[in-house]
Order: sequence, then C-alpha cells, then structure tokens
Amino acid sequence: MKGYKKLKIVMIGAGSCCFCPVTLQDILLSDLINSLPLEVCLMDIDAHALEVSHEFARKAVALSGRELILDATTDLDKALTGADFVITAIEVDRYHYWSMDFHIPRRYGFRQVYGENGGPGGMFHTLRNIGPTLHIARRMEVLCPDAWLINYTNPEAKLVEAVSKLTKIKAVGVCHGFDMGVEQIAEILERDPESLEITGYGLNHFGWMTGVKDKETGEDLYPLLREKEKECHWLAKWDEVGLSRMMLRTYGLYPYPGTNHIGEYIAWSDAFLASSKIQYFFDPVAEKPWETKKHPRFVYDFTSNPTGIPFSAVDPDKEEEYKNQFVIGEEGLTQSAEYGIPIIEAIAFDLNRYIPSLNRLNKGQIPGIMQDMCVEGPCMVDGEGIHPIRVDPLPPAITAMINQQGAIHQLVIEAYVEGSKNKLLQAMLLDPTISNYNNAVALIDEMVEREKEILPELHW
Repeated sequence: MKGYKKLKIVMIGAGSCCFCPVTLQDILLSDLINSLPLEVCLMDIDAHALEVSHEFARKAVALSGRELILDATTDLDKALTGADFVITAIEVDRYHYWSMDFHIPRRYGFRQVYGENGGPGGMFHTLRNIGPTLHIARRMEVLCPDAWLINYTNPEAKLVEAVSKLTKIKAVGVCHGFDMGVEQIAEILERDPESLEITGYGLNHFGWMTGVKDKETGEDLYPLLREKEKECHWLAKWDEVGLSRMMLRTYGLYPYPGTNHIGEYIAWSDAFLASSKIQYFFDPVAEKPWETKKHPRFVYDFTSNPTGIPFSAVDPDKEEEYKNQFVIGEEGLTQSAEYGIPIIEAIAFDLNRYIPSLNRLNKGQIPGIMQDMCVEGPCMVDGEGIHPIRVDPLPPAITAMINQQGAIHQLVIEAYVEGSKNKLLQAMLLDPTISNYNNAVALIDEMVEREKEILPELHW
C-alpha cells in the first residue's frame, strides 16, 4: 500500500460539461481528500473550454473555503507530472462525429441504435478515442507511472481494455449506468432505491441485474419484480425501458441501463426505440451537417417529450451549454453519485470500500466470459487497489452475447494497433447489427475518409 502524503488529482477533458463540474464538487466536499495537501489540475486541449471550467473551479473553491492548489493548463505533460490520480473525460466534436456514427451505418442498411459503444458506430467511436487515451496513458508511464487512470470516456470497455493491455498503467472505467438500472427497478417495485440490495454485472452498457433483495430482510424481490413488471402500463417510459422489460421476460434478468445503450449490442432492438427516427434528424436536401459542422440535434428518447417544444424554440449553442452546466446552484456545492472520488478516497486512505459497478479486465471475475475482456461488475477498493469480486456465471444466452462483443473488442484494438481495415472488417462482420458484406466494406471506406482528420491511418 502506498502511503499518500499529498494528493494531485488531474482532470483531463476539463471542458466536459457532464463530468467536470460534478467531479470538482465531489473533490471539494470530501473531507478525506482535503485532509492532505491537495493539488487539482484541470487540463484540456481546448483553451476556451479550459477557461470556462477554470473560472467555475475558482468560484467553487472559494465557496468551499478549502485550501488547495488549483491549476489549469493545455500542456498534458505539465498536468501529469507528479499526478496521483488522473480522471479522463475526453471527446472532440462529440455530436459532429456521433451523428455520423448513427446515420451512416443506417444508410447502408444496418440496424445501428445510438452508436456510442456498440455496433459499427461504437467501433469508429473507439478508433477516434483510443489514440488520445493511449497517449495519455503512455505519458503517465513516463511522468506518473504509479498513478491510477480513472476513465469516464466512452466506449468505456474498449478504451479501458486497450489501456490495460497496451500500457502498464492501472486503469478503471467508471459509469453510472448501473445506478440508472437501480432507479428503474425501484420505480417498478415502487420502493426507495436505498431500501434495495442489487447486484449487477456483465458488459458496460449491457449489464444484467442478477440479484434484487430487500436490504433489511434479505427477501428475494425478483419474483415480485417480474410480477409487477407484467402489471405495469406497457407505454410507461416505453422508449427507455420497453426493451429492458422484454429482455427480462426473455432472459429472466433485468438489463441496464436502458434501450439506447443495451440496444447497441443486439440486432432486434430498433423496433423498441421509437425515437430512433428523429435522433440526429436532418433534411439531406437542405442540410449538410458533416460539411458545415452544424450537427443535427441529439435526441435521447421520447420520455422527455422532445417533439413538444414550441415552433419558436432555438437549440442552445455550446456557449449556452457551458453557462447552463458550469454553474453553482442556489443550494451551493452538491455531492454526486459518481464513483470517481469514492475510488480515490478508498485507495488513498485504505478504506476497504465496496463499489457496485466498475470496469476492469476479466481475470475470472465472471466465469464463462472471455479472459482479459473488460467487464463491468462489483469491486472492493482499498489501499492495495481495485479488487473485482468473483460472481456467479450469467445465463448461457447472455454469456454468448457478451463473448461475441469480447471478440469484437479484441479485433477493434488490433485494427488500431495494426492500422488494419481488414481487422476492422472482421469485427464488423461479427457484429449482430451488420447484415451485408459489400455494405460493410463500403461503410468502412466512407467513414475512414470522412473522419480521416481524427482517425488513425487504416489500410486494406
């Protein structure tokens, strides 16, 4: 166990509206972390995004009354020097490229849902983010080799697997998808989530709740969950959980986090996502989003009633998004439910803490799943590091679906390392959403050309 006499926490991708504000507030609200001499360094390649996050951080630090060193830099090496924990949430022109990930595979007739982690869109998302993520890890090998890399960037499992296999850096992937599933189950059961003891594991964005119990009595609540699910109104949050309910009926376990995510890994999910017809919708006659970089509006699903906006509405631009996200509410600093800072506390202060869902390489944690595939499951965290808890095997059909994705992980990482379109094609032809060889080849060629400024060089 390393005895920490000080802490330097680096946040790379500090312009992330999703993760920077909540992570910084979690740091400032932690009495443990602030009990040691503390340095927090914000790093982003976008100078303006960094300026916005730095200004927010200064206000948050002042409000907290904490004494710490706060720095901000666009220089990666400066940020990493002497770091103890490195938190990554990186993405370049997220919606610009993500809209391609969604639309172009569908144009070739493939059942691409969402396009973030699974399907052909998820493969190109991986290839865009794997280079920068590995660059960070390789600089860590030189500048802070003992530091932990805590990754929030998607595709979570593929990136953590790549770092863990191709570098010596200790990496863990963190995602709030498990908690989304807990909230859904609690709502169906009409119970407080805090009253439930839930276990889940599998693949990131394709996890399965294997145990649902009453925390106080230990009663198995899965029979009640199945009973109450059948009684629920069929249209209740249908776009988000209709597929989850069908998979519960089919496979006997409730999947998480929701249709957009789990649907990426199966061929028949598009019928259960009505909003897919308007996700990133644009008129190809009047609009050229990938040439103009005026990307279509992202729609998550219909549960938020995205078609109910008035005709006069105008979507917020990036500046408005910054103003809305990098803000401290009237209630002051607030604690999030994210796992990043609890992990740091547990390692730095040897707390022996249970975390219900983290992403690490499978070293026998889930029997039947490929060895060294990045899986998601419960872990204990202490001064020695992160220790996945061995769990029971998943049902054969679920195991088979996850192992298919494990082979895809391996092939996409090899495609990156070897610069091989052929390895990417092998991965694509394994994917359940792909149905035509010629179109898979054409899709690869078109995407590589469209995204050549950000993809690694790939050749046949």
